Amino acid sequence: MTDDLSPTPTPDDPAGGPRPPRRRGRTAAFAVTSVTCAVTLVAGLAASGSAVAAADSGASGAPSAVSVGSDAGSRERAFAAASREFGVPRTVLEAVSYAQTRWDFHPGHSTTGGYGPMHLVDAALGSPAEGKGLGTLGTATTTATAGADGTASGDARLADTLGRAARLTGLTKDALRTDELANIRGGAALLADTQRRLGHPTGATSDAGQWYAAVADASGTGDRAAAEGFADDAYAVIASGASRQTVDGKRLGLLPAKVTPQRGQLAGLKLRAGATNGPVDCPKALDCEWIPAPYEKTGEGAGDYGNHDLANRPKAPKITNIVIHNTEASYDTTLQLVTDPTYLAWNYTLRSSDGHVAQHLAPQDVGWHAGNWYVNMHSIGLEHEGYAATGALWFSEPMYRSSARLVKYLARKYDIPLDMQHVFGHDQIPGVTPANVPTMHWDPGPYWDWEHYFQLLGAPLRQTSAADRKATDLVRILPRYESNKQPVTGCETTSSPCAPLGTNFVYLRSDASATAPLVNDVGLKPDGSPATTQVSDIGARAQAGLEFAVAERRGDWTAIWFNGVKGWFWNPRSAPTALPVKGTYVTPKAGLASVPVYGRAYPEASAYPAGIPVQALAPLQYTVAAGQRYAVGDLTVPTDYYRATTFSTDTPDDHVDVVGDDRYYQISLGHRFAFVRAADVDVVRAK
Repeated sequence: MTDDLSPTPTPDDPAGGPRPPRRRGRTAAFAVTSVTCAVTLVAGLAASGSAVAAADSGASGAPSAVSVGSDAGSRERAFAAASREFGVPRTVLEAVSYAQTRWDFHPGHSTTGGYGPMHLVDAALGSPAEGKGLGTLGTATTTATAGADGTASGDARLADTLGRAARLTGLTKDALRTDELANIRGGAALLADTQRRLGHPTGATSDAGQWYAAVADASGTGDRAAAEGFADDAYAVIASGASRQTVDGKRLGLLPAKVTPQRGQLAGLKLRAGATNGPVDCPKALDCEWIPAPYEKTGEGAGDYGNHDLANRPKAPKITNIVIHNTEASYDTTLQLVTDPTYLAWNYTLRSSDGHVAQHLAPQDVGWHAGNWYVNMHSIGLEHEGYAATGALWFSEPMYRSSARLVKYLARKYDIPLDMQHVFGHDQIPGVTPANVPTMHWDPGPYWDWEHYFQLLGAPLRQTSAADRKATDLVRILPRYESNKQPVTGCETTSSPCAPLGTNFVYLRSDASATAPLVNDVGLKPDGSPATTQVSDIGARAQAGLEFAVAERRGDWTAIWFNGVKGWFWNPRSAPTALPVKGTYVTPKAGLASVPVYGRAYPEASAYPAGIPVQALAPLQYTVAAGQRYAVGDLTVPTDYYRATTFSTDTPDDHVDVVGDDRYYQISLGHRFAFVRAADVDVVRAK
């Protein structure tokens, strides 16, 4: 299996989710308060000072990970020791770790319950009781198939990875969770045990290509497509090499090596065949499963139905955006919700354990997932199994990779630009009225790694031109997720500090000082009080990948226009947290003291036919004042309103897309985007 996510040399590198039950219409379904809640693959390491040369690993499995920093030695030595002890080629061991966690040792477990760089899963852990969102967990169900070790495949076998490693090594589960050497030894023991059971050659100097089935089995999934994808990702890392700084500050690299994976071994794992069983809109390699969301009557009234709307997209309305959500519930519970006609629907759900994808809506239909009907009209929604705050604070690498494969496919098919203005989180979507602003969701939260995600999408956020580097008017926030450990509170209790993890934002302050208060977001705190570090408070967060107009510079501090105020962030030349970019910005037309901003781009009143009520367009509580500038995200947003309020498509004046002549621009207003009328602003090419 090959696809566009094979590694290529590159430079160095909430709560949302399922919402509460819907009564009637979409408004109640989204009345949720916000307080509830790169990859770096290199062709070589000569530039980093490594003297180790690439070599053919076909026979020996070498060369292997090298230290690119003085603090990386312990993990490097752990891989080497485990390779020798259990007879696993070191390249294989390190590639499996990279495909699981990118060599990270997170301070806690993943959504699947996995620990350490080898992602050993604790069966006793289970899923968190609930996330900071409103999803509630049900009883998980698992379809099991025999794996190479005789235990169940799929999620049931995956959940016993830690226990199986403990039995094979004699180590305690606590040691396997918390000690990197023990964790890596456990992963090596699992690989070696599977290889022996399959009857393939073992040994630290054995042919790395002969470990293909064992690597696929290490994915922990019983699905053939997911296991094959995992193995191909691991072997692509061996072939292309990798280098990065981990979230715990270690800098590791893997030199490229020649390898010929023996893909024919996969038949020995007795994996489940393709799950595709319906009209899926999905890349073939993902083998997406069709689990349809119901379109059913839920009462006697014409408007009593669920859990989505029929349409004729992309003809009308157009598909222009992809929304990234997290579920705040287990995968099984999420499927129970999306198949409930009284609930809500989105397009796809992705499973944390292996990246498996389930599709729920035909692409032409409109899901109810964004809390903003205009965005629903034009978007495809992806729910990722995970939690924005409580419980697991990191998302699995297999899920990131499946999501990126899916989004690349959808973006190509529907001509959606691969940038943060068109592929965005639920937390970037504006409320439709001032009253909706504080109730909008904030998933996927501060721990979704946007820089890594866009690297996987093949649209790295750090890739800028020489002209970009000379720009002065606009900047793109790029704080480097791994080392950007901003203080966040409230993950477990209201005031407790969250675990020190990489974050995807920089804080904005009211002055060029580390002691200055955070800026105010009038939509969240109308009393003028400053934003906080609460995990749900996005009021002073400039998120990675977003572009903003520069308001002022003062030493190592940069101010941007943000929700109507100047927001200052630390941006030293020696270690910048934002890069200059070219582009355009808007500013109020001459003579206007300020211009309103909106949460949707609806048509003018005269565009509505007699049978369709005019949708009033209320400005939000933010404004763009004279002298302020905001980066443009899209100059060609559709101006329309898709009327769909009844079950039957034969209802007169319903299931109609009303198109207007008024023009709007999408701008980067704050953490969330917004729209301004073209008639109110001038568009200026940034210098």
